[in-house]
Amino acid sequence: MANGLTVGEAAETVGLTVHTLRWYEQEGLVEPVERDTAGRRRYCDRDLDWLRLLIRLRGTGMPVRDMRRYAEMVRAGDHTVGDRLRLFVEHRERVLARIEELRQDVAMLDIKIALYGEMDRAQQEQHEQQAADFQRARHELGLDRLDNEVTTATGR
Repeated sequence: MANGLTVGEAAETVGLTVHTLRWYEQEGLVEPVERDTAGRRRYCDRDLDWLRLLIRLRGTGMPVRDMRRYAEMVRAGDHTVGDRLRLFVEHRERVLARIEELRQDVAMLDIKIALYGEMDRAQQEQHEQQAADFQRARHELGLDRLDNEVTTATGR
């Protein structure tokens, strides 16, 4: 990546659309990217790493305002390390709370899956029993022999 990646290449590399990448820039989440002699953006590895971090933060549900605040703190320098730490600790707690909610949601889904699985098996067994009862009744009435005689007579 001697000259860096274009906006399209960078977006594809990190899994964003060009529109989203430009939106990140407009929102102040991304520092101005270096440009080539023609004025086109050229993204370096450091830019891509930053974008991947932003994508992860978004994936954890971090609000854009917090992401923007974090980006501003990074740009402000090392004296903001304590604030950055607090931001991430607080966000981690929110993520862990969400994970617990999701665990409870999955437990509810497991209960419903088990319940409906049992109901479905019972319905299948009932259907199979009804089909067996029907065949037994046809046999007892001699209808299956009649079917065989008609099949033999018609050749079908």
